[in-house]
Amino acid sequence: MNALTQEIEEYLFYCQYQKELDQKTIKAYRIDLNQLFSFLSLESTMETIEKEDMNRYLYYLHATYKQKTVKRKIASTKAYYSYLIDEERIAVSPYEGIKTRFREEIILPRTIPRDTIQELLRYLYMQRAKSADFDNRERILTRDIAVIEMLFATGLRISELCHLRNDMFDMREGVLCIKGKGAKERYLQIENLDVMQILKQYKTMFQKEIEREGYFFVNKYGRQLSEQSARQMIAKHVSGAAIELHITPHMFRHSFATLLLEEDVDIRYIQKMLGHSSIVTTQIYTYVASGKQREILRLKHPRNQMQVGIM
Repeated sequence: MNALTQEIEEYLFYCQYQKELDQKTIKAYRIDLNQLFSFLSLESTMETIEKEDMNRYLYYLHATYKQKTVKRKIASTKAYYSYLIDEERIAVSPYEGIKTRFREEIILPRTIPRDTIQELLRYLYMQRAKSADFDNRERILTRDIAVIEMLFATGLRISELCHLRNDMFDMREGVLCIKGKGAKERYLQIENLDVMQILKQYKTMFQKEIEREGYFFVNKYGRQLSEQSARQMIAKHVSGAAIELHITPHMFRHSFATLLLEEDVDIRYIQKMLGHSSIVTTQIYTYVASGKQREILRLKHPRNQMQVGIM
């Protein structure tokens, strides 16, 4: 390990254990920092980077990546240089005097239509009813339904669902304590009786595994359910239900937010439920919900019911 690599690892250690950043953020930081130093052909020190070097790197980023990715990579390296200044290892950041502007691309969240979610759930419950005589298949289907019902009922990230600990879910009250990004906690309630019923049935079936593992959702081997397993499970059932739409776990989160907006729920309540630190992040769902406005105006506006002669 050369000196520069060691310095990066020391910084990432600081990010993980002092700033308490999650593993995905740490991984992105490592990729972005190594890319910067590789591009500038640095091997041993960062003090030699000057403003001209950084400008050259920024030109490369803008020519290679989408704006959202460029913004993340710049934020990663800026944070690193702020850390070096705080540690008094450098006096001036190479970003000093560089103005970075972004023309944000609006990437609309991909949602699942309401009737498609209903179709998927109906298929799953039907398959479960057919498998009542086959204990293991019934257990697995009950677990799968519980996962999908939980995703749609709460808008959880798949990582939050897979890391939900058994002792953080009060099933009597239907209240979950979620540890989100940056170790921030939030509380969510489940107010649908059918959802709570399937969750209770699942827990009864997997009681021993859940208590042993400590996590609420477990796989067929009784270990913590992984994000990859959850994705594969959803894809399998979507295919079995002959649904042509490609559905990912995160699309349930997008659908949760968008459908609540369409029901006139205040966006600040949705922000709190999703665990967004900024309302700006939540506002992206207003673009999707505007599709509902179009439908209302097309079907409900009185002008569309008027028959008038056109000269």
